[in-house]
Amino acid sequence: MAAEIEMKIRGLMLDSSTNTPIVILKDAEGKRVLPIWVGMYEANAIALEIEKISAPRPMTHDLVRNLFLGMDCRLRKVVVNELKDDTFYALVWLERQGGELMVLDARPSDALALALRMDCPIFVADEVLRSSKVAAAAADPGASAELRRWLENLGEEDTGRYKM
Repeated sequence: MAAEIEMKIRGLMLDSSTNTPIVILKDAEGKRVLPIWVGMYEANAIALEIEKISAPRPMTHDLVRNLFLGMDCRLRKVVVNELKDDTFYALVWLERQGGELMVLDARPSDALALALRMDCPIFVADEVLRSSKVAAAAADPGASAELRRWLENLGEEDTGRYKM
């Protein structure tokens, strides 16, 4: 089984060059950072949960959470498990009543939105961190100093720039 590193969502920000939202994942020690570009709707779903804002009607991720809970399923973990052709992939690990595990393919943005709503851990496969160009740039001494500095010094003020 591949090594997985637990990470937390540190915030959302906008890519200034493309105006695309980015979810920022960081490990507990703050040594590894993984930015994942997501769609505007998915970023809004994540932002609503980060900010603990309730929509007047259930959003899609709220509906999925309610379905899981209604069927007595627990979300055990989500794993960003693959990076292929600059696209991230994720798995959602569900435990059904009786202990049966189900693993479902998911977009990382959906998996992250569910993880926030169901209070479950988020993991990233070590291989994904190693193969991600941006994450690797933060650890590579030969990477551009500006990119490395940006990734290493992401603070609360940087990751809070995304507004719904």
